[in-house]
This record gives sequence, structure tokens and C-alpha cells, in this order.
Amino acid sequence: MRFTSTPRGARLARRLVSHRLAAWGYPYDSGPNETVTLIASELVTNAVRHGRVPGRDFHVRLTAPPTNTGPVIRIEVSDTRAEKRPTLTTAAPDAETGRGLYLVSQLAERWAVGPRRGGAPGKTVWAEISIGAKPSDSATP
Repeated sequence: MRFTSTPRGARLARRLVSHRLAAWGYPYDSGPNETVTLIASELVTNAVRHGRVPGRDFHVRLTAPPTNTGPVIRIEVSDTRAEKRPTLTTAAPDAETGRGLYLVSQLAERWAVGPRRGGAPGKTVWAEISIGAKPSDSATP
């Protein structure tokens, strides 16, 4: 889905992620929904703050491909600023910003930065989160 590179666009992207996960069987108050929504929040905020090009939007892609080791949710956030690649840094204890990618690195099994799909200008930051079975998939005793 495409969003404007504004705080409102970031807020709408977070809501879309949370709603989509709920529709996939991960309720709003579940661990997977909260974790993926937090990661999405950090990635879309970075796209708006650091990847913004006036007149260009950012894109969010959320997938849950089946794997042999259980469900994996992948979130991809693409913007049009290829030259501003995010880096993992250590924020000062009293800093009000600078911890977003640290949170992503701690919550996701894998994350990285790469080129956008289809050769479009910019970059994609992605993260993958392995999760257990959906509550609806559990067998009842």
C-alpha cells in the first residue's frame, strides 16, 4: 500500500498493519500484532523522517509466507531516498530519538536494507518476525 510521506501517512500505515494482522487471525492485543505493529511504526517513521522526498510516497508491504519452521511475518517499507541508508547506532541515554532500529534489531529475527523491488529508485528496509501458530490454529483439549 502507498502512503504520503507525512506523519498522517505513517499513522495510517501503522493502523493498516495492525488491522491486516487482526484480519489474519492475530488479534490487536496479541504479541505478534503488537510486535509487528511496533516494528512497522519504527520503519515508517524512519521513511517519513529520513527517506522523504517531496512529492514522493512511501510503500508498505506486509506478507506472511508459509515456512517449514512456522509462520513468518515480513514487513517491507520502501522510500525513494537511496542515499540515506539507515544504520544501527547507539543513542545517548538522555537522547529523545535514535533507538528505532535498535528496537527493530531486538524484536525481529532478521532485518536489512536493500534496493526497491522492480528497480524503482530508493531503498527498502525489511524485517521478519517468526511467530507461533495463530490462536485459531491451536487444537482445543
